[in-house]
Amino acid sequence: MRSTGLTTRHDLLLAVAALAGGLLVLSAHGYSHWSPDGSGPGIGWRVPPLLGVCAAMLFRRTSPLLDLAVATPAAAVDIVLGPSLGTMLIYTDALYAAALYGPRRAAGRLLAATAVVTALLAGAVLPLAADWRAAVIVGGVAGMTFVSPVLTAMVVRGHRDRAELERQRAEQLARLAELDRRNAVTAERARMARELHDVVAGHLSAVALHSAAVLRMPDMDRDGVRRAMTVIRENSVQGLAEMRRMIGLLREGREEEADPPAAPRLADLERLAERAARPDLSVGLKVTGTAGELPAAVELAAYRIVQESLTNALKHAGPGRVEVLLEHRPGRLSITVESPLGAEPTELPGAGSGLIGMRERASILGGTFDAGPDGARWRVRAELPTAPSDDEPEGGRRR
Repeated sequence: MRSTGLTTRHDLLLAVAALAGGLLVLSAHGYSHWSPDGSGPGIGWRVPPLLGVCAAMLFRRTSPLLDLAVATPAAAVDIVLGPSLGTMLIYTDALYAAALYGPRRAAGRLLAATAVVTALLAGAVLPLAADWRAAVIVGGVAGMTFVSPVLTAMVVRGHRDRAELERQRAEQLARLAELDRRNAVTAERARMARELHDVVAGHLSAVALHSAAVLRMPDMDRDGVRRAMTVIRENSVQGLAEMRRMIGLLREGREEEADPPAAPRLADLERLAERAARPDLSVGLKVTGTAGELPAAVELAAYRIVQESLTNALKHAGPGRVEVLLEHRPGRLSITVESPLGAEPTELPGAGSGLIGMRERASILGGTFDAGPDGARWRVRAELPTAPSDDEPEGGRRR
């Protein structure tokens, strides 16, 4: 709503319309006299109070208390002369605006003041008219004129306050929903980054290293070339299968797919160990304890940690043997991977994202992860809890 500083365009038009309507009511003799014979001030005396209450309307929104302060004396003069219908109706708007747009405490005080004025007017008429019915009528008219606008404004103000509170609450809920959505997107991106790194980097690293070995050793015997090409093919096929599995998980509406690719399991670690070997680096796998039913998330995380550890060993370890140890203990699964430290850096660049992914996998499940040199060997150790929490859905277990 446009404002000119002292008033608004809406209030200006409203004041002009009220003045026109008030003058029309005065011309139709819409006023009363206190004298029994009907003699009293004429229209000329009643125009100034009408101008006063109309002028006060200019401040009904910008300064509602000033509106009331200007309109009240004008209305009092009109009552002394003999109440005018138009002037009194316009004065009710001053009471309404003061209770609606003014300070919150002013509304309660104004309600008490108008109630007192109504009672005083009814009490003053009773001895003058010597008729209780006249006092009732005056009290009713005064109550409708003075008390009713204030009560109406208080009800409207209460509804507006509740509407504003609901609007603020809706905005807060919208912000919280947006924050949850962003957090969910961030978490999903991190999960996808871990999966893509483990699936793509592991298999492609094996392909790159074995193909580089074939290219660097042109005099490699036929059996050596065959073993390298077999590893290359197996890693390529396995990588493609896992990429298809990830694509299937990312797509929606895959109910029509009758046999989706299965997630990797710990039972596949032997084949993984065979593919991770180099001519100068062997891999040994040892499993201790009783392997019970594991939650699907724990089994996948354990497989990925071993897979990434072997990939790092394939890229960075020196000649020797990689030892993989899986220990099934009550309530937890321990993973230890030890490999010989390499004397020279590899040609394949790395930014440590594999270690970050393994640490994230363990942390999400409430486990622990540690990696670093231990003498002449590089040691990776992770512990994952295998007992599902009380709030874990039943579908989280592998059947």
